[in-house]
Amino acid sequence: MPLSLLNEEQLNAATAETGRNIVIASAGTGKTSTIVGRIAHLLNSNVAPQEILLLTFTNKAATEMVERLTRFFPNEVTSRIEAGTFHAICYKLLKKHNPGLLLKQQTELKTLFRSIYEKREFKKLAYKVAEYSANYLYDIYSFYQNTELELGFGDWMRDNYPDHDFYSDIYEDISNEYELMKESYGYINFNDLLIKTRDLLNADLFVNYKEVLVDEYQDTNSLQGSLIDKMDPSSLFCVGDYDQSIFAFNGANINLIGSFSKKFPGAKVFSLKKNYRSTALILSLADRVINFNDRIYPKELIVVRKDDPVSPSLLEFNELFEQYSKVSYMIKGNPSNYEDVAVIFRNNSSADGIEASLRELGIPCKRRGGKSFFDAKEVKILFDMYSFFVNPKDMMAFIHIFEYAKGIGSATAKDIFEALKRLGRGSAYQGILHPDTSIRNPFEKRKVNYQLALFDDFVHLESGSKFSHLELDDKIANSPILKHPKLTDESVRFLNDFYLLYKRIVRTKKPISMVEAISESKIYKYITNILADQRALDRNKKINEEVKERAILNIKRKVSLIKDLTKNYTDNQRFLNSMILGSNELTKGEGVNLLTVHASKGLEFKDVYILDLMDGRFPNRKLANKGGSIDEERRLFYVAVTRAKDGLWLSYAKVDKVKKLRFYPSLFLYEAGLIKNREEHQKLLNEKYK
Repeated sequence: MPLSLLNEEQLNAATAETGRNIVIASAGTGKTSTIVGRIAHLLNSNVAPQEILLLTFTNKAATEMVERLTRFFPNEVTSRIEAGTFHAICYKLLKKHNPGLLLKQQTELKTLFRSIYEKREFKKLAYKVAEYSANYLYDIYSFYQNTELELGFGDWMRDNYPDHDFYSDIYEDISNEYELMKESYGYINFNDLLIKTRDLLNADLFVNYKEVLVDEYQDTNSLQGSLIDKMDPSSLFCVGDYDQSIFAFNGANINLIGSFSKKFPGAKVFSLKKNYRSTALILSLADRVINFNDRIYPKELIVVRKDDPVSPSLLEFNELFEQYSKVSYMIKGNPSNYEDVAVIFRNNSSADGIEASLRELGIPCKRRGGKSFFDAKEVKILFDMYSFFVNPKDMMAFIHIFEYAKGIGSATAKDIFEALKRLGRGSAYQGILHPDTSIRNPFEKRKVNYQLALFDDFVHLESGSKFSHLELDDKIANSPILKHPKLTDESVRFLNDFYLLYKRIVRTKKPISMVEAISESKIYKYITNILADQRALDRNKKINEEVKERAILNIKRKVSLIKDLTKNYTDNQRFLNSMILGSNELTKGEGVNLLTVHASKGLEFKDVYILDLMDGRFPNRKLANKGGSIDEERRLFYVAVTRAKDGLWLSYAKVDKVKKLRFYPSLFLYEAGLIKNREEHQKLLNEKYK
């Protein structure tokens, strides 16, 4: 049984009485084993599996924990345990309540937010401070949703961004219109999953979990915390480590783990002290640095490994790119398998240099935490087309598709979509296939409100007959849509090809058939040809045909992979939803692991190289001043160091010759005792940042 595999500390936590329990699990102390043991204890205590909810940071982590349990319990038991991320669990609950919801990634809905923002003519308002950009305001609004539980957006903006008080009503009106438009189209993003589930709990939604287990509790934000509170389980079992709280930029609230005992008087606190991962010298270095942060709970680590450790090494280089080159040579000479080696950095800007140096030496490598398979434009556009054909209410998918039509941007694409809805008497599907041609002007005049920066922007129609020379289907040739002044011959042909594909595909039910029809269509080939051209441009802006051929081949390979992903699905909507929920966790490739610190969380490697340990880069002073803190930067350093099992190399450079920058060693190298004269270092920094 899982319980027999636990040490005494883990066993005490796993078999704790029901109630409010928190486990402080430092890096490498076996938190996963403890959680698995806890669930086994609940099942042995006759708690029904469907009465257990496990909330994890990734769906992969949830799957691995349940798989461990299947070694000891039958599949019919473990398969009924509710396990997944906050978002996955909330999505499952909401779909039962409202099957018509369309789940969208945050980046997708940023386009919708931007289209609403762009109605505002800020330039006509005279004010001393420039307004925030649409993208930045969207990020602020998302952060607000994850962190604020009481104030409205306008009041919250006034409190947190007083210089923008003049715009706060406009910002709030943009957010209100954005929420209304999402509601009208049935869109929800990851924040909405939590907000809507919380607001519906105990009213239209009912859950009856006897125990809720929360992994990585230190990274829980206020919104997630409020969701747990609303569930109000009879027993709560949280596992985390305040020294590994590194997601403040995403709203993570370290106070949730720090104030657990105050919030729940009588709560039991357990500590896992035995580290099974790293050598004594690696842990000693990590402890020396993290001890500069305030201690929330008393903590000490006991090293279990008894082998003779290799001391962590400091690597000093005169120049930035010399660092990348020589570290690559060190990795080439390292006897460890490349898959057991990780290069970790604070910022993605470090990744290009080390990746280029590794590849120059013929060393395979893969990035994690960077661009995923699902971020590739050819993959995104295929799924946008798929989504619209399955859900014709999906305006965002329509906008993304028609941004590829020459002369049509997001605002015009939105105008066309809304006009199609009017032509279809509320249905874009009908507006495309069966438009009501008695409606002569499907385009809407916009409202005016000076206070909210809304001004008249009326579309002046043209005659659709100017496209009579084109070979178009009659439905398109006679559509009032052609009166929009920004349409060109090329964009009308695009619209015609879109119509023909939609007409052919609209009743297709199988995912594999949908992917084949889209990928083989004239319009998809048109779009991917544009992408291939862009990727084949040389320095003189001419297309290299050999490079273009390789680009087209790579696109075809991605399509083949998508076809392969459809094998386990017979329903279009389920396939789409699973691709959205799981896309961020897929990683491809082999070789040396190149990771940001955030992407390295929860992983371990035989050997670890930490790059660019220069003040300003790591710690990142700009991010620390924007809502993070030096304490959080120190926690990031602690996470990076404790990924290493055997070997650890800490590297910095003194100069960037290209940008003509001089660097100072990271504060953390002084705190680790690897560089002396910390006082002199602090004086230099005080002068630099005064």
